[in-house]
Amino acid sequence: MSTPSIPMRTTQIGGVTVNTQASVYFDGKCVSHGITFPDGTKKSVGVILPATLTFNTAAPESMECVAGACDYKLAGSDAWVRSGPGDSFNVPGNSSFQIRVSEPYHYICHFG
Repeated sequence: MSTPSIPMRTTQIGGVTVNTQASVYFDGKCVSHGITFPDGTKKSVGVILPATLTFNTAAPESMECVAGACDYKLAGSDAWVRSGPGDSFNVPGNSSFQIRVSEPYHYICHFG
C-alpha cells in the first residue's frame, strides 16, 4: 500500500506537447489531456466531476490535486483519505483506486 507523498504545487507546465484530443471517461465524469515532455515523460491534466469512480493502473501513478478535493481509497485498503490542493497520493502499478469527488477535482497524473 502506498502512503501520501510530499505535497506538490504545480501551477504551470512549460515546454511540453499537449494532446488536444481529450480522453473522456465514465460518461464525461473524467476528462483529461495527455502531455509529453521533451524527455518522453508523460502526464495527464484533467478534471473529475462529482462522482465515485474506480480507476485501474498499469504503471505507478501519482495524483496531484491542483484544485478542488477528493477522497480516495487504494486497492486493499478500507480507509478513505482526503486530498486537497497541493496534496498528492501514489498508486502502485497493476492496481486500482477509488475516488470520491463532491466538487470538480482538478488534477495532474504523473506516470511512472
